[in-house]
Amino acid sequence: MNRRHFLSRAALTSLGLPALLRAANAHSNHLPLVDGTTILFQGDSITDAGRNRARYYPNEADGMGKGYVMHTVTQLLGQHPDKQLHFYNRGISGNKVHQLAARWDDDCLYLKPDILSILIGVNDHWHTLTQGYNGSSEVYTQDYRALLTRTRQSLPDVRLVIAEPFVVKGGSAIKEEEWFPVFDGYRKAARTLADEFDATFIPLQSIFDQALEVAPVAYWCPDGVHPSMAGAYLMSQAWVEAFAL
Repeated sequence: MNRRHFLSRAALTSLGLPALLRAANAHSNHLPLVDGTTILFQGDSITDAGRNRARYYPNEADGMGKGYVMHTVTQLLGQHPDKQLHFYNRGISGNKVHQLAARWDDDCLYLKPDILSILIGVNDHWHTLTQGYNGSSEVYTQDYRALLTRTRQSLPDVRLVIAEPFVVKGGSAIKEEEWFPVFDGYRKAARTLADEFDATFIPLQSIFDQALEVAPVAYWCPDGVHPSMAGAYLMSQAWVEAFAL
């Protein structure tokens, strides 16, 4: 192991990432990278991260946004120059699960991903507080299960990565009494669906909660929803670590 990789692993270990991810994925669900693997990232603004939606071909830098997707893609492309990997980012700011479903044919099934990563859920609760959305954790669960079922029917061999919806406590946009314990139901639903659909699960709430022991919310995610550069890097390292389990 070279010094740079050792230091990277040491930093991850200090934040508890390997242990959290192993605990969240009791069974091995290793996602092999074979030649020509297509990986699609889906979600809301955290995935979108200001991407240029006119740049929709695979591996276009402007199309990856400035968040965890870009960090993840650059790392995997750099590590696997021999694999001819294809990456897409189709996150759209403000989306809830039903809005993913409305564009799923074009933004997922048409692309035929081998690996599909989804991070969705913060708006499914947030918009009940700010935009009059008549949702609940039960609606979220029902909509998400229907979306995953539809995906499996069309792409039976797709490997799934489900990232836990999260908010970072203390963020400027978060009033904890409005979020907890209600938001815990969305988190629990994502974990349950990951088990149900044999997906790799990334426990982002636990990861950020633990990261707050190392640095304050302003360092990781100032508003509690949209990660900083450091928060995006932390998410990408969690994704890559989970991917390798």
